[in-house]
Amino acid sequence: MKLPKKVLEHIDLVEKSLKDKEYRSEPKGLYEPISYLLNLGGKRIRPALVMLGAEVFGKSGSDCVEQALAVEVFHNFTLMHDDIMDDAPLRRGEKTVHEKWNVNTAILSGDAMLIQAYQHLIKNIAADKAVELMEIFNQTALEVCEGQQFDMNFEKSDEVTVEKYIEMIRLKTAVLLGGALKIGAACADADPHEQSQLYSFGVELGVSFQILDDYLDVWGDPQLTGKRPGGDILANKKTFLLLTAMRDTSGSDRELLEKWLNEKDQDSRKIEVITELFEKMGLDNKAIELSRKYYQNAIGSLKKIDVPQDRKEVLLELAKQLVERNF
Repeated sequence: MKLPKKVLEHIDLVEKSLKDKEYRSEPKGLYEPISYLLNLGGKRIRPALVMLGAEVFGKSGSDCVEQALAVEVFHNFTLMHDDIMDDAPLRRGEKTVHEKWNVNTAILSGDAMLIQAYQHLIKNIAADKAVELMEIFNQTALEVCEGQQFDMNFEKSDEVTVEKYIEMIRLKTAVLLGGALKIGAACADADPHEQSQLYSFGVELGVSFQILDDYLDVWGDPQLTGKRPGGDILANKKTFLLLTAMRDTSGSDRELLEKWLNEKDQDSRKIEVITELFEKMGLDNKAIELSRKYYQNAIGSLKKIDVPQDRKEVLLELAKQLVERNF
């Protein structure tokens, strides 16, 4: 995926700012895990969106770098706690914080990251603007937590529908993209209606991105994704693909699906059989079509924003790259 030059410039600024703000204060047991996680890297798309959101409305993105850091620190805080809940051993190829240190350290360092996110959010801005940004941030953060809870609920529920799944990924993944853009727009004093349109662009794009992620887990090139195809299948993860298959199969196909969902040993064969069933149902094409639908919704929201077209070009290019990626 080749990101637009402006996005790469913003990502570089975020990386530099994170290094300049390395958390070395005592007690080291609190701050070292924070620096460790932030230095593991990541796409840094979310903080870049804050700066891009400001630029849509004529403000320099670099003027919003503190607010961009707020979003990135918050995102990594959620990852630190998610890793505990998932008992994940690795994050970006390295040990997770709770594995490298311990669970209590990961909880407390994560708590500190949330506080640091607020410190970044309100730095170098007027009091009335701080209130506006905190309202956006609070709503976004709460919805991310709601999405995580729904995701955990889904693991033990037999009543998950495609519609419920779409709502879950909207909350868990997409609202932070929309919230990042809206924070940038608010920093630029954009009209509330235009802020909402930019927020909708981000949310719809986020849903499109996640549905494509479901597709790539099954049909992506492992040399590009860095992952073995079918990880979601092995985990019986309730994705758009599996939920649609569970809803639409009957007879022998349904029996086959249920048999292999209960299979614990034959990993390669399980992936092969369920992938073939997905393809028989045309779910590869349906996933692409649904991802494109949300992408078009996103573009429609962006078109409604009354600013010069050239200010939208970077977001249009970024959106195209995100939904046409192959990893």
